[in-house]
Amino acid sequence: MLVYWLDIVGTAVFAISGVLLAGKLRMDPFGVLVLGVVTAVGGGTIRDMALDHGPVFWVKDPTDLVVAMVTSMLTIVLVRQPRRLPKWMLPVLDAVGLAVFVGIGVNKAFNAEAGPLIAVCMGVITGVGGGIIRDVLAREIPMILRTEIYATACIIGGIVHATAYYTFSVPLETASMMGHGRDAIDSAGGYSLAS
Repeated sequence: MLVYWLDIVGTAVFAISGVLLAGKLRMDPFGVLVLGVVTAVGGGTIRDMALDHGPVFWVKDPTDLVVAMVTSMLTIVLVRQPRRLPKWMLPVLDAVGLAVFVGIGVNKAFNAEAGPLIAVCMGVITGVGGGIIRDVLAREIPMILRTEIYATACIIGGIVHATAYYTFSVPLETASMMGHGRDAIDSAGGYSLAS
């Protein structure tokens, strides 16, 4: 149950980050909605297609799609002047969503009976896939390819999560929390591998 609610929170947070970037680029409302939804469900869509484990998650249960759309529309209405938002807001929102989605990706891979390496890869794809699609659609260099440590944080969080579950038989939800904590610390710290 906890993972379900973390999924909803992560979906909303990623949708907000997509809307904030679209607003900064002065996209029309449809473009803003598309960027919000793609950011929220893009990584999980890629993951589910790669795992080939039944229908894509938002087709099986449209809750995440509805959350992404409603959050995007509310953000459009509530945030009238995105240029006045602090510069730190988008990276912080991305870090929160990233931590949540990496854990969900690792969990889904283990539930699909994948091994630890594939589970870590699925965690990384789930965490960064939507953001990459968002940045490409916005004609920006994807955030994970710049100096931020997001991809590395995904890998570290995924390894912590997979190791806790696979090696020490820690329950998936507990392992997920361990991975989230490691991810959030790495991502929100503003560290750069280039400096």
